Amino acid sequence: MTTSHYIAGRWVEGQGSDCISVNDPALGQPFAELMAASVAQVDQAVSAARGALPAWKSTSASERAAYLRGFAEQLGQRREALITLQMRNNGKPRHEAEIDLDDAIATFGYYAELAEQLPSKNRDVPLAAPGFSARTRLEPVGVVGLIVPWNFPLVTSAWKLAPALAAGCTVVLKPSEVTPLIEQAYGQIADALGLPAGVLNIVNGKAETGAALSNHNGLDKLSFTGSNSVGSQVMRSASAQCRPVTLELGGKSAIVVFDDCDVGQAVEWIVAGITWNAGQMCSATSRLLVQEGIADALLPRLQAALENLRVGNPLSEEVDMGPLTSQAQWLKVAGYFATAREEGLQCLAGGKALDRDGWFVSPTLYADVPKDSRLWTEEIFGPVLCARRFATEEQAIAEANDSRFGLVATVCSADLERAERVADALEVGHVWINSVQAVFVETSWGGTKGSGIGRELGPWGLSAYQSVKHVTRCLG
Repeated sequence: MTTSHYIAGRWVEGQGSDCISVNDPALGQPFAELMAASVAQVDQAVSAARGALPAWKSTSASERAAYLRGFAEQLGQRREALITLQMRNNGKPRHEAEIDLDDAIATFGYYAELAEQLPSKNRDVPLAAPGFSARTRLEPVGVVGLIVPWNFPLVTSAWKLAPALAAGCTVVLKPSEVTPLIEQAYGQIADALGLPAGVLNIVNGKAETGAALSNHNGLDKLSFTGSNSVGSQVMRSASAQCRPVTLELGGKSAIVVFDDCDVGQAVEWIVAGITWNAGQMCSATSRLLVQEGIADALLPRLQAALENLRVGNPLSEEVDMGPLTSQAQWLKVAGYFATAREEGLQCLAGGKALDRDGWFVSPTLYADVPKDSRLWTEEIFGPVLCARRFATEEQAIAEANDSRFGLVATVCSADLERAERVADALEVGHVWINSVQAVFVETSWGGTKGSGIGRELGPWGLSAYQSVKHVTRCLG
């Protein structure tokens, strides 16, 4: 796979120094290789986007909507191939890969509708002062760099790409080097639809490629999803250019279970929140706060549920959870298992890597974890759940908010008035009540504190790629 970069409407060979090995995590073996883009090729991609911007932002909203609907339709036509690639390169079970694809399709469809609802370019603004008129217009922010992670490829890129195109921006997309293949579908679809050259550009690579993009002075905005450590570097790059940035970063989210809950339902919500995508989610509810009155009934049921999960290769078995996506992540999670042993944590389930080919770990539950434990405070990005008991609603809120992150939370209670009250008190960007983590394109996504800057999805996702211009005229 040499022609792995889509620049100015053409597929080109990578000219960088890095060779990217693409792995099947269920086997721990590579199945493809590609050469990274060079710094010069990143510059070519930004230049192509800059050259395409004037014509693209001048297209009508209905034209852009038609292209977005084309993306949705073309994704559907590639359904089986894309699902299989998600299973093979990410290790996702089939049902998760199917939901990923449906999410991407829905995102393009939603922003097609939103594009058609964009107001006319000019809107009058009433003024209190006589003798003047004013109007406002929404304009595309310009050329945007999109850097997306490996845990939800295709999905995260859709969350960025669809609203950016809807707003009239042109794009340079950099996928993760761990999962570089599936986003190539967007370049193939652009070809199939006749998207004007330079509107969408895709460059693959490792840190050098990402740095070349985030540091490029030809960008008008950066949108990044990934780790806090890389996010801080992206933010420094943006600050050097005084450039707007959207960051969707890490989380250490809480799930709060009150003692009026149905135990079976609570276990279902807890398991989904920590084992979906093998726990490799910024939104993983990895801190379980369980009220004292239900803890002794819930924890054994939760232990059994985790131990009974089917873990294996999604391409050859019917599984509930697949492997971790990369060897680096497998080693990181194994390191936390070692830390748990050093700290003397009480392990009720799992706590080990599985003795088989591939990068598998067991779904894990630790009980009565101290608040100063690294496993309680740090993002692990694996199926590792830490539990603590609480007595009162006030204590639950305080402990849930006691984190440098603030992405999501889940509240489980039969008392809906209390659940809503607790949801309002939690310092996060998204709260679920009595639910698995259902994410809808119409809602917002993003967090507070160390979990990032800005919002994606919904109308907020579109406004992230728009700038506001006011024109004031003297009538005298």
